Amino acid sequence: MRITVVGTGYVGLSNAVLLAAQHRVTAVDIVPERVAAITRRQSPIEDAELQRRLHDPALALHATLDAAAAYRDAELVVIATPTDYDPESNFFDTSSVEQVAAAARAVNPRVPLVIRSTVPVGFTDRLAASLATSLGDAPTLFMPEFLREGSAMHDSLHPSRVIVGGPPADAEAVAALWTAVMPPAAPPVRLMTATEAEAVKLFANTYLAMRVAFFNELDSYAAHHALDALPIIEGVGLDPRIGMHYNNPSFGYGGYCLPKDTQQLLANYFDVPQTLIKAIVESNTTRKDFIAREIIRRNPRRVGIYRLVMKSGSDNVRTSSVQGIMKRIKARGIDVVVYEPVIDTPTFFNSPVERCLDTFKRACDLIVANRVSPALADVREKVYTRDLFGGDR
Repeated sequence: MRITVVGTGYVGLSNAVLLAAQHRVTAVDIVPERVAAITRRQSPIEDAELQRRLHDPALALHATLDAAAAYRDAELVVIATPTDYDPESNFFDTSSVEQVAAAARAVNPRVPLVIRSTVPVGFTDRLAASLATSLGDAPTLFMPEFLREGSAMHDSLHPSRVIVGGPPADAEAVAALWTAVMPPAAPPVRLMTATEAEAVKLFANTYLAMRVAFFNELDSYAAHHALDALPIIEGVGLDPRIGMHYNNPSFGYGGYCLPKDTQQLLANYFDVPQTLIKAIVESNTTRKDFIAREIIRRNPRRVGIYRLVMKSGSDNVRTSSVQGIMKRIKARGIDVVVYEPVIDTPTFFNSPVERCLDTFKRACDLIVANRVSPALADVREKVYTRDLFGGDR
């Protein structure tokens, strides 16, 4: 099958590589550097498994800037473009998805579309209706992704579930297409309407955000009362209904997905009574306020921010929770310096970026780390963190 994948971020590129094991895949992006990197079989994102699979000479993957040519002969178009949350409209900015869908159908009116970008509940049906009015009635489906940054390729190969929303026969065919390129132990497959699939995505991420918020607020309580949060969390988590996973305190939930997905779900509740979803969104601000106060009361002269990425193995600094801490302490006049190897600018939000870790350590009297690292072992007395378990869980 000839498949075009639009967008080469974590979702798009990992799906392109997955499908290119058995199909002819064209990856489309608007950034020349990303297309050039993929052409050289170099991953433009940090993901060890993705890089390894790109080196496979049998991979039928081509990258291009020419979207129209990629649409022309495609038998399926997969859309994986960014949908950032727009605080002014209180909704995701879905313009990139709409533009790609319209452009693909203008060139190839009968090509099926599979949306893997995260969108508001109800978006896919509205888009399908608008496309059908002017550009034919080929199916438009929604297939939520559940990938983790840094392990997107692994999660594409071994997903916890495959969910496809759309007309039943088309959804079944799309699910079969994806599961056929996965290892033999196939994941559970669920077929539903596009609107139900959109809801699955937003509710799943909001639940994860709720769990992060719960253990963060437990940790805030423990810190305020001079209690050790670790045995409390262990005592809670040993209940098998709760579990000892996803329970390591942090500076708040962040990264590309959870903040925007929780806000979008809250916006979708505009005419439905709720209190919990709003509390999950607001709890993230409360946690950052608490962490910032804890840092400020230590009276540091110069604070070092150790890493902006949300988790190990990622190169994504978008909306990481430590940025909120950084802004709060800078507002109090405290000098801040950043150590982050994945960015190549001399400053970050007007704070200097130090590239030498040893110089960074010497320059700061307090080092703020969302997640600790063996690289900080020699300055442990300087480190402020709420990481109790030593890394991502």
